Amino acid sequence: MKSTQSLCPSLLKVAVAVSIATGSLGSASAIAAGAAPEAQGAGSSHTILDTDRLIVKYKDANVAGARVATAMTTARQAIAERAGQQIGVRLQALRATATGAHVFKIDRKVSVKEAAALAKDMMERDATIEYAEPDLIMRKMATPTDPMYTQQWHYYETTGGLRLPAAWDSSTGTGVKVAVIDTGIRPHADLSGQYVGGYDFISDAAIGNDGNGRDADPSDPGDWTAANECAAGEPASSSSWHGTHVAGTIAAKTNNGVGVSGVAYNARVVPVRVLGKCGGYTSDIADAIIWASGGTVSGVPANANVAKVINMSLGGGGACGTTTQNAINSARSRGTVVIVAAGNENMNASNSNPANCAGVVTVAATNRNGARAPYSNYGTVVDVAAPGGDANGYILSTLNAGTSSPGADNYAGYQGTSMATPHVAGVAALMLAKNSALTPDDIEAKLKSTARAFPGTCSQCGTGIVDAAAAVAAASGVTPPPTTTMSETESNNTIATANTISTSGTTVNGTMSASTDSDYFRVQLPAGKTLTATMTPGLSTADYDLYIYNSAGTQLTYSENGAGAADTGSVVNNGTTTASVYVRVKYYSGGTGSTNGKYTLKATW
Repeated sequence: MKSTQSLCPSLLKVAVAVSIATGSLGSASAIAAGAAPEAQGAGSSHTILDTDRLIVKYKDANVAGARVATAMTTARQAIAERAGQQIGVRLQALRATATGAHVFKIDRKVSVKEAAALAKDMMERDATIEYAEPDLIMRKMATPTDPMYTQQWHYYETTGGLRLPAAWDSSTGTGVKVAVIDTGIRPHADLSGQYVGGYDFISDAAIGNDGNGRDADPSDPGDWTAANECAAGEPASSSSWHGTHVAGTIAAKTNNGVGVSGVAYNARVVPVRVLGKCGGYTSDIADAIIWASGGTVSGVPANANVAKVINMSLGGGGACGTTTQNAINSARSRGTVVIVAAGNENMNASNSNPANCAGVVTVAATNRNGARAPYSNYGTVVDVAAPGGDANGYILSTLNAGTSSPGADNYAGYQGTSMATPHVAGVAALMLAKNSALTPDDIEAKLKSTARAFPGTCSQCGTGIVDAAAAVAAASGVTPPPTTTMSETESNNTIATANTISTSGTTVNGTMSASTDSDYFRVQLPAGKTLTATMTPGLSTADYDLYIYNSAGTQLTYSENGAGAADTGSVVNNGTTTASVYVRVKYYSGGTGSTNGKYTLKATW
């Protein structure tokens, strides 16, 4: 299969957002937490500013017949070594990613700035490189520890809650699988029978803390660290058991007379481990996104439990990298909605990744009064908000009592956008259980349109607090608005002769008339809007590709999936005025003509 590509800036570093409250039920934290979480104040930034890896994609991974990462040649390795000599390091090709890129290992940690300069140097030396970027390390996002609350106000309270009880009358998530891409999971009495499948995608044994690299065991052995282990001056921290806390919010067993309830308690969690000691690499996280949604990752068995919802309560600073965006596009093309935390730095989420990636549902955190939690990020990239808690009310969920290695089952209260995100992922599962035909765009649109007004102050927190009952009702089946259709009109083989798509939701009926055919379509994209274009070939043997350009003809993103597969691309207009964007459908192989060359193109914004 050709890999899906998106031309975006470099990767981010991931962190989890949470803090823990200890009490009679136990202790631990969700982001940088544990029985003794990292000493990190609300609103502070906890970013890893170095790395020992680069991600490099070569152009010939996209040529005819090459559907996976090309072999690492002696010449390319030599160029990488010469580039490394400029800053006194050695580079060695480590492995290929699911998107067709290569991960290079640097023989020592360098700053992200040095890694970015090294990536640039490699591109200048080798014209066959499509893109190169630092393989940044993602972390959990944490806020301070305080006494915990023992009630799940965040589900039922009128002011700050999710309004779950009315939703449960209609849906409990039966039949839906939610992937929790996080620190892995611990067995817990309140999660017995709630896990299905899973995988450990951590490729570095030191980060994994389990004695090996990737394997089929997503268990969390603990992510505790010693002082200065992750970075100079960083204090010691206890194990957070973050993934277990997130999983409990989504799907803890309910009506079993034990512990807490989950938002979608009849859904199932697919645990996907990507974060360990000191965080996790973007390249591993991207592979996990692809695998969780049913895509292929070399060397990893196929996922028998494909998730229609992905929860990522993790993040870091910087722009959305090409590797991450490609993985998200890949997941969306298979119908999986990706829900991510806005981040806990009390800053504009446009600087937080993957919150600023296209095509995701970005979640801010509110407190018990329905106002923005003081740590929560905000901004135009935020779609909705959900309860994340603060010192006046934490988010209670399942945990483990171990401070380093695993201990007994327990429960703890955390606060953070890491806690808000699984509330929304759970509601998405409730919606899908009610209507399995919902697309990622449908879910996002209904979450946003049914969100209720903020009872407190929450500027730039999206359209409101997610209303579980209203979202499930909307998913249940109100007849969707009529679809606008149009036919492609030749000649539209250049930007200058592009057909105009004027209405969001329009489906174009097009034809690849010959093997040399290219069809262009123009969209006037309003400021702040995201264009999502999906092209579906008419025959399983047809292979056409999708590209999106700006008005200057610069390629912004593209998708090159194989025969019979849909291609999807998304771009955001971050400007202040409407911009012309051009969608191109190009022949690759397969049928042509009025009978065998048919395709549809749907454009929404």
